[in-house]
Amino acid sequence: MFHKELAAGGWSNLTLMEQLGNIGSEVGRAARAEGKNPAVLEAAAKRALELFDLTLKDPRWRRRLREIARAREVFCDAVWNSGRAYQSRLDELDKYFFRFAYAARLKQGA
Repeated sequence: MFHKELAAGGWSNLTLMEQLGNIGSEVGRAARAEGKNPAVLEAAAKRALELFDLTLKDPRWRRRLREIARAREVFCDAVWNSGRAYQSRLDELDKYFFRFAYAARLKQGA
């Protein structure tokens, strides 16, 4: 487990935008490592999956499980399947998740 404090309950204190923004941080790390450093890519991908799984376990998002699970699946396709199933790319997923981090930051500043 990479995110022990978050898994111990801290994750459930975050909004969905904050959770997805944090997942996006790992997606961004993976995207930057793609084609350059396979070990960093793999580590970031594993951390992202752990955060996806914590989000999927959060009972507040039970109506969004399909959407969150699909995002996880698309991420896995980009990392380990070269985007063959969904034509997914890490750079595009990074842009997608960045929007959540940005929205969460704007809300915190309000």
